[in-house]
Amino acid sequence: MTLPKVAKSLGFTGMSLYRHVGSKDELLTLMTDAALGVPPDLGSADWRGGLRAWAFEQRAVFLRRPWLTRVPISGPSSGPNQIAWMEAALAAMSGTGLDWVHKISVLSLIGGYVLQSVRQQSELAEGRGEGRDQAGAERDHARALARLVDPERFPETARLFSSPLFEAPPSGAPGEGATVADADFSLGLELILDGVAVRIGRPAP
Repeated sequence: MTLPKVAKSLGFTGMSLYRHVGSKDELLTLMTDAALGVPPDLGSADWRGGLRAWAFEQRAVFLRRPWLTRVPISGPSSGPNQIAWMEAALAAMSGTGLDWVHKISVLSLIGGYVLQSVRQQSELAEGRGEGRDQAGAERDHARALARLVDPERFPETARLFSSPLFEAPPSGAPGEGATVADADFSLGLELILDGVAVRIGRPAP
């Protein structure tokens, strides 16, 4: 959508909008920063708990506003709220001994994981259609593939779809009423944090 179209949808002329923003990218940057809001107090004394809380809090924002996951990334964080989220993650890693290169890499890795997982969750929900939950869709899919996958050609995949994995209720995510998506996100995040812990524990060269 172009700026003139945005202006028209808001009931203004294109020139009036150009007095406030210079381009579509600038408008998206302002919208993204406003939608992110200020990060909450992570309330954790250790780096792992802090980064875990940071990831879950950002995920909650993206789940409320999934359009954020589809905004093109045109450059590094620049808005005050984006900087505040960066500050929160960096503060959580302040006592780890990681250098700046590794801290930025960890921040980018976790931030990218949060964004992609929410985008995937949103796209899967759109593909399922109204009234179908993820657990039921995965169970039906696994049951169908268990009948169709040739165990001689794809032995491990056949074992996967014939296992009780997709029949079991979701587990592994914090809080009451965890969904399959919550459990999947939590597991992936813990795997990333395990890798960060290994890097933190490795002696500097």
